[in-house]
Amino acid sequence: MGFEQLAALKEQLAKQAEAAPRAKTRRAPPKASARPAKPVNAPAKPVDPVLQAIAKLQKRFPQTFPKNPAPKVPLKIGIFEDLVQQAQELGLTESVLRDAIRTWCRGTRYWTSLVEGAARVDLTGQAAGHVAPADMTRAQHLQSRRAARALSQPATAPKSN
Repeated sequence: MGFEQLAALKEQLAKQAEAAPRAKTRRAPPKASARPAKPVNAPAKPVDPVLQAIAKLQKRFPQTFPKNPAPKVPLKIGIFEDLVQQAQELGLTESVLRDAIRTWCRGTRYWTSLVEGAARVDLTGQAAGHVAPADMTRAQHLQSRRAARALSQPATAPKSN
C-alpha cells in the first residue's frame, strides 16, 4: 500500500467514525484482575476513626507525623493542647485526637525515637525541648516489657487439615 492509499483509508475511517453515533460505541470490558470483585450489596469495611485522624495529622503536619518508613520524631510535651486548638479545622473531636496521639506514641517506632537529648518537635517541625533521661528510660522499659510479653505468649501452631 502506498502513502496515497493509506491517506485515503485514514480519511475514510475518520468519516465512518464521525458518522457512527457515539452512544452505540462500545467500550472493551475491563480486564480481569487477580482480586475477586466485591459483591454489589456488600457493606464497606468501617474505617477506624483513629486511623483517619492520624492520616489527617500526617497530611497537615508531615514533619511532626512522618509516614512510615520514616522514623517517628519525639513530640513536644503538651502537643495535644496545640492540636485541640486546631481540632475544628482538622474536623476532629478532642477524644479522637486524644486516641490518635495515644496510638501514635505507643509502639517501638516511637519509643526508639526517645533518645536522651533528642529534640522534641512542635506542629511546625521546629525543636521544642529535648528528651529527658527519664523519658528515654521509660521508653526502654516499655519496649522490654513488650518484648518479654511477646516471648512469654505461646507461638500459634499452624493449623492442620
